[in-house]
Amino acid sequence: MEFDDSLSASMDDFAENTQDMDIPEELPMMAVRDVVVFNYMILPLFVGRPGSVSAVNEAMEGDKLLMLVTQKDATSDEPEPDDLYKVGMVSMIMRTLKLPDGRLKVLVQALSKAEIKSYEQKKPHFRVNIDLIEDEVAEEVTVEVEALMRLVREQTEKIMSLRGILSADLMAIVNNIEEPGRLADLVGSNLRLKVAESQKILETAHPLERLRLVAELLNKEMEVATVQAKIQSDAKEEMSRSQREYFLREQMQALKKELGDDDAYSEEIEELGKKIKKKKMPKYARKEARKELKRLEMMHPDASEANIIRTYIEWIIDLPWKKSSKDILDLEKAAQVLDEDHYGLEKIKERILEFLAVRKLNADTKGPILCFAGPPGVGKTSLGQAVAKAMGRKFYRLSLGGMRDEAEIRGHRRTYIGAMPGRILQGLKSVETNNPVFMMDEIDKIGSDYRGDPSSALLEVLDPEQNDTFSDHYMNMPFDLSKVMFITTANRTDTIPGPLMDRMEVIRLAGYTLEEKIVIARRYLLPRQVKENGIKLSLIKLDDQMLELIVTHYTLEAGVRNLERELGKVCRKLARKIAEGGKGPYIISQNTLKKYLGPPKYLPETELDTLMQPGLAVGLAWTSVGGVLLHIETSVLPGKGKVILTGQLGDVMKESAQAALTYCRSRSKALGVSDQYFDTIDIHVHVPAGAIPKDGPSAGITMTTALCSAITGKMVKKGVAMTGEVTLRGRVLPIGGLKEKALAALRAGIKKIIIPYDNEKDLVEIPEEMRKKLSFFPVKHMDEVLEHALGGLKKSVKKNAA
Repeated sequence: MEFDDSLSASMDDFAENTQDMDIPEELPMMAVRDVVVFNYMILPLFVGRPGSVSAVNEAMEGDKLLMLVTQKDATSDEPEPDDLYKVGMVSMIMRTLKLPDGRLKVLVQALSKAEIKSYEQKKPHFRVNIDLIEDEVAEEVTVEVEALMRLVREQTEKIMSLRGILSADLMAIVNNIEEPGRLADLVGSNLRLKVAESQKILETAHPLERLRLVAELLNKEMEVATVQAKIQSDAKEEMSRSQREYFLREQMQALKKELGDDDAYSEEIEELGKKIKKKKMPKYARKEARKELKRLEMMHPDASEANIIRTYIEWIIDLPWKKSSKDILDLEKAAQVLDEDHYGLEKIKERILEFLAVRKLNADTKGPILCFAGPPGVGKTSLGQAVAKAMGRKFYRLSLGGMRDEAEIRGHRRTYIGAMPGRILQGLKSVETNNPVFMMDEIDKIGSDYRGDPSSALLEVLDPEQNDTFSDHYMNMPFDLSKVMFITTANRTDTIPGPLMDRMEVIRLAGYTLEEKIVIARRYLLPRQVKENGIKLSLIKLDDQMLELIVTHYTLEAGVRNLERELGKVCRKLARKIAEGGKGPYIISQNTLKKYLGPPKYLPETELDTLMQPGLAVGLAWTSVGGVLLHIETSVLPGKGKVILTGQLGDVMKESAQAALTYCRSRSKALGVSDQYFDTIDIHVHVPAGAIPKDGPSAGITMTTALCSAITGKMVKKGVAMTGEVTLRGRVLPIGGLKEKALAALRAGIKKIIIPYDNEKDLVEIPEEMRKKLSFFPVKHMDEVLEHALGGLKKSVKKNAA
């Protein structure tokens, strides 16, 4: 909000009326910041501090006179007397206006200079005792004084012109003032000086001395303003000089071209031309490279786009368009290399040898797209390195875990600052061949957001029928990826998009048996840990029985990562003993093992058999880290037919529980209960490890068995586990992950597994040594499950079959 415009018209009259006003010796005082008030000034002030508002209110209730003093430190909100200057200005409040935010806008006119003698009051506002300071009367205006006044006027005009704030009205007032003191005050108040400098002008009593001080400050400000103007002028000059130099360089280039002289830039262009000519590349790539080189030749070397084109040409030259490494086609030698680095994994080794056999017979065969799917720690990534070694190819690994930007695969367009090709072409450039083994780790953990979906970009990369013309956004021309052998890894395949999954040949790694883990530990893990911990293999005596104990009692995994950690722990303990002066060798026995690794972490299933009770059944489940055992507990309580499900069960698992209950109700006579029995009980189904979410249909027959066991009071036979989906009528449907589940049962010491009849065909995937240790019971109907698990129900079961 503003004051009334008519106020300025009456200023002269107001000044005349206040000339002979009596000013009392004691006045309310208000501190102002960032401004020094001079005589004859009329200025608006915004008043917000409580003390300042209180001082204004007291002045308005009296004769409207207020002492204004400047703060030394503008940041202080509650200044003390020592924080204020002694000399200030007695001012008349002409008008006040209350603003919406609670502050006051006050219009004041300076009347007389005054000095504070003492502070009579500090709270809620200052009251001070003052002495008025009368301005000394200037002597007759001499030639020297006139010259000084003219100098001040001219410098004021120059400074305001340099700052771009020259005002014709202000200069008219400055030129019309004939009193030296008043001219000094007016110029000083409009110079934007520091507070201390303005205060010094105010405190100078003699008009001529005050004018001289203003002249000195004007000289200083004039120097600063001149330097500032020079800096701005130099900056403009620099820009124009750069433009002039650009044209001169262009003329020099033309002259040198006419004279036949060469320079460094021309040599660089010539060198790039030779590289393009020497490099083996397709016709379209060579044509594009020459076209861009011609553009670069026409450009100034310092132009911003020249660097972009130069980088692009270098990428074209560096890519291995037709450079391939020679495959090792000796199948026997390749098989030997694969066996040296990895134990087991026959299916993968067989697939690699098949590819090499085909490659030997047909040199133009395209590279396969393989996906190694299995739990962590089974050797998927290291197997990729072994494949490259066996084939004699370069190896490049790219981690896809958490990747969300499509440009990571396809690159950025060259219009972007800092654009680069995608990670595919970067990898090929680093290995310098167009047929490496290219491993893409964690393909099941790709994300997507506003920057695109990398899995969609991989559809072209991982398709042998399309990737011979793969186009990167940066290169913007086809590149043949068909010779690359792509290997991807995943812990689970259900998170991989269907179209991408369809392009890959999935090879599943289920995990290792106990015997395999012991062999792997003996051949690979223990020697590696012994070497890493700086001890000798001869100093540690660890037999297969102790290795078996470590596997069964200290690890519970499909892979061997935790097994290696436990072996590393043993080696570190021994390394400390040897470092402290121990000689060895150290024999690891059952007693010493507990000292090194602590008490056993896991209790094998054979030692849990004593816990079997009616209502408890053991199922088999698949997870991304391998197969696991699923204990399902069921209790029957007096109630009203309610079913309670606990253990963080998913929707599918809850539906399996409902299907199990329906099946049991349809078999009430066979179970030896009345039709009304289920209306008089509550059934509580619980799956332990309640903090872990569980879902899937394969626990259907396990839930049904546990429920039948609880109702009949019969215990499930020891050493029996089961997996399979159940329907309302008791039909057993097939499930997935049979090999992983069988391994989990074997690790737990379970020898009998009930499986769906339709999964009998999957038993061929289970190694023969595993099948010899396990007994599989294929079943078609729930009645057969109960026969194997509980010893059957009553004879009337089949008669009551729905």
